[in-house]
Amino acid sequence: MARSLESAPVSSAGRLPRAGSELDDLCINTIRTLAIDAVEKANSGHPGLPMGVAPAAYVLWTRFLRHNPKDPAWPDRDRFVLSAGHGSMLLYALLHLTGYDLPLEQLQQFRQWGSRTPGHPERGLTPGVEVTTGPLGQGFGNGVGMAIAERHLAHRYNQPGATVVDHRTFVLCSDGDLMEGVSSEAASLAGHLGLGKLVCLYDDNHVSLDGPTSLAFTENVLERFGAYGWQVQRVEDATLDLDGIAGAIEAAIDDDQRPSLIALRTHIGYGAPHKQDTNAAHGSPLGAEEAAGAKRAYGWDPARTFYVPEPALTHFREALERGERLEAEWNERFCGWCEGQPELAYEWRTAQAGELPAGWEEALPSWAPGADPLATRSSAGKALEALSRRIPWILGGDADLSESTKTAIPDGGDFDGHTGAGRNLHFGVREHAMGAACNGIAAHGGLRPYSATFFTFSDYQRPSVRLSALSHLGVVWVYTHDSVGLGEDGPTHQPVEHLAALRAIPGLVVLRPGDANESAWAWAVALERQHQPTALVLSRQNLPVLEGTQRLAPDGVGRGAYVLLEAEGGCSCILIGTGSELSICVEAWALLQAQGVGTRVVSMPSMELFAAQPREYRDEVLPPGVRARVSVEAGVEQPWWRWVGERGAIVGVNRFGASAPYQTIYRNLGLTPEAVEAAARRLLGPEGGARDG
Repeated sequence: MARSLESAPVSSAGRLPRAGSELDDLCINTIRTLAIDAVEKANSGHPGLPMGVAPAAYVLWTRFLRHNPKDPAWPDRDRFVLSAGHGSMLLYALLHLTGYDLPLEQLQQFRQWGSRTPGHPERGLTPGVEVTTGPLGQGFGNGVGMAIAERHLAHRYNQPGATVVDHRTFVLCSDGDLMEGVSSEAASLAGHLGLGKLVCLYDDNHVSLDGPTSLAFTENVLERFGAYGWQVQRVEDATLDLDGIAGAIEAAIDDDQRPSLIALRTHIGYGAPHKQDTNAAHGSPLGAEEAAGAKRAYGWDPARTFYVPEPALTHFREALERGERLEAEWNERFCGWCEGQPELAYEWRTAQAGELPAGWEEALPSWAPGADPLATRSSAGKALEALSRRIPWILGGDADLSESTKTAIPDGGDFDGHTGAGRNLHFGVREHAMGAACNGIAAHGGLRPYSATFFTFSDYQRPSVRLSALSHLGVVWVYTHDSVGLGEDGPTHQPVEHLAALRAIPGLVVLRPGDANESAWAWAVALERQHQPTALVLSRQNLPVLEGTQRLAPDGVGRGAYVLLEAEGGCSCILIGTGSELSICVEAWALLQAQGVGTRVVSMPSMELFAAQPREYRDEVLPPGVRARVSVEAGVEQPWWRWVGERGAIVGVNRFGASAPYQTIYRNLGLTPEAVEAAARRLLGPEGGARDG
């Protein structure tokens, strides 16, 4: 049942009580009515959150947030993350009002094709939007990553008397964010690290989409966060008590040893005569009558839409002059710092630009044919070790698995959240938080993050991986123990469908190198992809260093596929392999060649990169006239039909694995040179070696 304004009594004049001065009230209600009007015009959206949390947002953005609307990329700006991305009109209203390049016409096109005001905030589309949010809890985790980035950069670059990194991350989250598991992991990590420049405002409105939060959420949130090691505060009336909101933010800023959570008791849909404090104000327009009633309660003309009173706009636009002054002061400090620290200044500029230092590829190790077999997790680890020495802004970590993933940076030190020292991030067994935090580090800028865990646990990270692609973030997702080849741990740890799942994400490049040289160049490709994520999928078992990769991998890996071995006198069959199965293709090639069957081996570490090549190159590697093609990969068949065609064959794994030594598993699942040879023979028929015209 709808409830009336029980906690916000209407005055005798029919007006709601003021939250502060007349100007304060005018500004707050401008935010509210812009949100109401945009949602009504779109006939879609979430008006309730902006209506309820507008006072706190107003206080934060006009009294505390250090930003420059004319330069949204100013490196030392405070970051604001709207983790409750469904309330996007709150952020769009603030961006427009404070002077970002987001004209009123864009608010009027809320949720429409081609507008810069989509239903949930998208990084890179709307000026001032730091991260793409919407999947609840992800923005909260992004905020933790941003706070990690600030701490680390401050440690590396700040010098006595010369501070160039000194900003905070503010997150606005909802009850839905705090119900999601990713936020629990991220909050636990932030408390452990003592990320004192992270301030989270919790919109505690007691309402979720299905009804009151008490249906499923009755825990004491402040006690939970206190146990995590956070400073916790509550503002009992975040609708009218602007000074209380400001005091809580000040106290959070003063505590630089702990992250802070401020629970703001708000009222969803504040001012709506019949829908305030109900789920009816959460995820759908108020409706014309209810919207008009809310405006009357604010003292506004219900007939006016997208109305921005001049006094309110003038007050909000003070952010322009203030922001320019803040950045000018920083620029003066920065220039002096550059003069005194020329080497650090070069490093800063290169990292902030998302570039790589000159000659960085020279650090990559290589292996000659006949070298001792090496798991690609180990060879990739050696490549990371070498690159991290040349590129000091690489940092990352693992989910309590560095001994297995081989991703610890030697001599990099363990990250200390209080000082910011150390490049090895110990995320603990928190894949969800690790993914969201790495996205936040990448979005922050100035650092290149990587995340590492077993490949089967990429399922835990899929929302973050997907968002890294949607957000154009160059996170390197390292996944080891990539197949049934990990052996005795059994099917719970043996990924079979995961390659297909990751390959389905637009914008993500999946690289599964076949030997040590390919794994080194896979790292190179990942680092060159500054604005898109890359997944490196690596073996646990040792693999031989193959003839030809030392010479061919530097170019071939970047193209996604290349000819590794060729037949003499013509090719009638092509074997295509990735990862640990590439060496199986090489052995099968020898068997077929010995029988006079002209065979080619193609290494295809990345389907995505190969698909992006010009047709001429693709036809050169996979000639259309050679239709006898066999793909070999320890995963489900699904992605391979594009490359083998209707007359091809796939040697794969369409079932879960087993617990046994990996050699036994491969033999029983048909991942052998003999099985590949037999598949090729079946395609070629009794005349084996015939070439299609």
